[in-house]
Amino acid sequence: MTQEEKTNIESRIVDVLRTVFDPEIPVNIYDLGLIYRVELHDDGSLDIDMTFTAPSCPAADYILEDVRQKVEGVTGVTSSNVQLVFEPQWDQSMMSEEARVELGFD
Repeated sequence: MTQEEKTNIESRIVDVLRTVFDPEIPVNIYDLGLIYRVELHDDGSLDIDMTFTAPSCPAADYILEDVRQKVEGVTGVTSSNVQLVFEPQWDQSMMSEEARVELGFD
């Protein structure tokens, strides 16, 4: 896979991550800052580290499965490993400017 192909696939991965929402929050998980790492390997396998706003998120299973299904649907991704992490702990400073405005923090 060339660097250009990898960059295009990574861009599409971010696009689909922006379609995943916590049912209780009207902002996508990418702009909330819940995605810590997206690493696409040359063989098409994908590693994602992500977190939740709270460790006891009631929609955790739903969100993880939504992420997995959507990223595996991106052409060029052969498999995904979505790892749930809690370090560093998420806080509001990790949100994009758009998310902060949407949620009324700015």
